[in-house]
Amino acid sequence: MLMNKNRKSALSLTIVTAMILSLFSSAIASAATDDSIQANAAAAPTNIQSYVTAMEPGWNLGNSLDAVGADETAWGNPLITQQLIQNIANQGYKSIRIPVTWQAHIGGAPNYTIDTAYMNRVQQVVNWALDANLYVMINIHHDSWQWISYMENDHANVLARYNSAWTQIANKFKNSSTKLMFESVNEPRFTEGGTTNTATAYALLDELNVSFHNIVRASGGNNAARPLVLPTMHTSSAQPDLDALSQTIAKLNDPNIIATVHYYGFWPFSVNIAGYTKYNAEVQKDITDTFDRVYNAFTAKGIPVIVGEYGLLGFDQHTGVIEQGEKLKFFEFIGQYLRQKQMTTMLWDNGQHFGRTSFTWSDQDLYNTMKASWTGRSSTAESDLVYLKKGAAIQDKTVKLNLNGNTFSSLANGSTTLVQGTDYTISGDVLTLKSSLLTRLTTSGNLGVNAKLTAKFNKGANWNLNIIKYDTPKLSNVTGTTSSFAIPTTFNGNQLATMEATYTSGGNAGPQNWTSFKEFSYAFSPNYNSNVIELKQNFFNETNNGEVILKFHFWSGDVITYKITKNGSSVVGISS
Repeated sequence: MLMNKNRKSALSLTIVTAMILSLFSSAIASAATDDSIQANAAAAPTNIQSYVTAMEPGWNLGNSLDAVGADETAWGNPLITQQLIQNIANQGYKSIRIPVTWQAHIGGAPNYTIDTAYMNRVQQVVNWALDANLYVMINIHHDSWQWISYMENDHANVLARYNSAWTQIANKFKNSSTKLMFESVNEPRFTEGGTTNTATAYALLDELNVSFHNIVRASGGNNAARPLVLPTMHTSSAQPDLDALSQTIAKLNDPNIIATVHYYGFWPFSVNIAGYTKYNAEVQKDITDTFDRVYNAFTAKGIPVIVGEYGLLGFDQHTGVIEQGEKLKFFEFIGQYLRQKQMTTMLWDNGQHFGRTSFTWSDQDLYNTMKASWTGRSSTAESDLVYLKKGAAIQDKTVKLNLNGNTFSSLANGSTTLVQGTDYTISGDVLTLKSSLLTRLTTSGNLGVNAKLTAKFNKGANWNLNIIKYDTPKLSNVTGTTSSFAIPTTFNGNQLATMEATYTSGGNAGPQNWTSFKEFSYAFSPNYNSNVIELKQNFFNETNNGEVILKFHFWSGDVITYKITKNGSSVVGISS
């Protein structure tokens, strides 16, 4: 899978293919329960395990020093400041991963000298982080695909360049605090310019990791015992990849080695494709299966694990690809599960989460949920959306809560605490919103979110319930082109969940035609401010000429059918 400034997938094409095939499996095992989490006995902490535990939670300074370009602003982020680093520490983070791409700053053979100014800039940022009392990880980042991936057919040059880079980095930082750790390479792959088979790829990665280890340890100073972080192939959690790294670590026989993997969720859910709009048992099972494997491979054997990047792949497009409540349920579960597994998490943030100059969160509820998972669990619900149809009689609405071991405390509308028994009732894990309350909240008659209720619990983050007045969406006729096609849409308070595309002649239209449900934001995207649903060039690039039936699924349950006819670059849309 290609790497660029946005796409942070830790999945190989083989893994993605396996995931796609798994969609068609009829046997979906049940998700792990809290009891099963507790049943996975933790390994006794070692010194290096205690080090990794103290790093939790962690944060990635993404798309800055790792940017491919002239400098750290090449991908749109501002210059890193000491204030940013200190503000990350102020948010409760204990560690920071500073990805570094060296490619544009390494001279030619045979010395491969790293530019002094760039090396000093990396050191400056590292020192800011250490001064903020953070654990710090630096690495060789996008070099992994820029030149290291060519190692099979250019072995001598790649190895020489890699060794030279780590020799210089190790010497520069050998007297730094041991709260600084080195990661050998980010998301290694060996797919360019050759026909690498799996065994060869494992051998190449083993060679790099061993060479890295030898260089750092021989450089003296604090590097003699500095924690070193080694990745699996692609930093994936596939069992063969875990096994291969386990063999390398066993061979090194070094007590200060840490293993790392990356995780971006169950792929269909993580990008909102194939109808996986909700955080369900299959999405949760992918989390538990993944980290049970990683735990058994490493943590249970005394080798600590850092999940060096985690998040959702849909964030590459924007953070609204996954519906808010479903997104929060994912982060709530994974945070607490990895804590149970004694693994340190490092949120991937390329600038879309924590403002690099505002020092505020773009999604405060997401941060609150993540923060609560550092020490316990938060309660959630089956949904954060309560839809009320315009013109229909308002009835009581029940909401099933996922208490996750907590107890319900209260329900509020802004600063007003609502009255139990009058405005709502609570019975076990079922919250009932009374019709009188819903009527009062929607008296304006305006379509859209009329109120945001806040459910509070004895522990963890709050859960918001959006009270939404809606009507059936209306889509209008339009003519456009494959490079610019937007369907005029009156959303009427509704929110789009997903879109299906099929040919009238049969078969699925658009990219990834193994499913009729297209990838949110990659193939289509709602624009609520402009009142349109855009069909992207990506969609038309893999759509044949002819008639295509689109089905737009909304979170209210409405499904609207629409027909488009593609003829070359011309597209005509007709409302059904």
